[in-house]
Amino acid sequence: MARLNPWRWAVLGLAALYFLIPLAASVVFTVDVPGRGVTFDAYTRIVSTEGFVSSLLLSLELAAATIAVVLVLMVPAMVALRLGVPRLRPVVEVVCLLPLVVPPIAYVAGIATVLKWGPEHLSRTPLFQTFVALQDPDFPVVLVLAYVVLALPFVYRALDSGLRAIDVRTLVEAARSCGASWPQALIRSVLPNLRGALLNAAFLTLALVLGEFTVAQLLGFRPFAVWIFSIGGSQAQMSVAVSVLSLLVTWALLLALAGAGGRTRTASPRG
Repeated sequence: MARLNPWRWAVLGLAALYFLIPLAASVVFTVDVPGRGVTFDAYTRIVSTEGFVSSLLLSLELAAATIAVVLVLMVPAMVALRLGVPRLRPVVEVVCLLPLVVPPIAYVAGIATVLKWGPEHLSRTPLFQTFVALQDPDFPVVLVLAYVVLALPFVYRALDSGLRAIDVRTLVEAARSCGASWPQALIRSVLPNLRGALLNAAFLTLALVLGEFTVAQLLGFRPFAVWIFSIGGSQAQMSVAVSVLSLLVTWALLLALAGAGGRTRTASPRG
C-alpha cells in the first residue's frame, strides 16, 4: 500500500479538525453546566422528553417507506433503461437530477398548493378522502412522496455506479436462458450484484429523511428534525445533545455500511 505523503496527511488533518472541533464544542456545551460542573443530564433526559420517541419512530418509518418506494421505482427502471433504451439515459439523468436545482421552498410551495387545491375542488368526490389520507399526522404519506423525489439524485448516482460495474445484459441473458422470468432474473441475478449500490442508496436516503427539515416543517408535520428544532428554543442543551447523538448514529450507520460493502467486495472474488 502506498504511503501517504505529507500533503495528504495535512489535508486529512485539516478535514478532521474541520469536523471534530465543532463536534467537540457541541459535546462540551451539552455536558458543562455553569455552577454544576460536568453533567450528562442533557443526554439522560432525552429518552423521557415528550415527543422524542414518537418523532424518531415517525422518521424511521418515513425513511423505511421512502427507501422501499424509491428502490422499487428506480431499480427496474434503470435496469430496463440499460437493457432496452440506453439512448434515453441522458434524459432520465436530467430528470432525476432536477430536485438538486429546484429550491426546497419552491418545491414545498407547490406541494402545499396542490394539497390546498384538492380538498377545495374535490370535496364531493371520492378523491377527497385520498387527500385526507395523504396528510394523516400519524403517517404522512405526502412526506414519503416528497422524500422520494428529493432522494432521486442520490439513488440514481448510486445505482448508476453499481450498474456500470457489472455486465447487466450478460447476467439477464444467462438467467433467461436458464428459464428464469424477467422478475426472477432481476431478483436472483442482478440484485445480488448490486448489493453495495443498494446499500449506498438506502443509506443516503436514510440520512436525507432523518435530516430533512424544510418540507416537514412547512407542511406542518413533526418528524425527528422538526422535533429537534422545536425544543431548541426552550432546551438548548438537549437540542444540541440530540443533534450530537443523531450525528453519531449516522456515522455508525456509515461505518456499518462501509464494513458490509468491504465484506461484499472481499467475498465476491472467491465466488
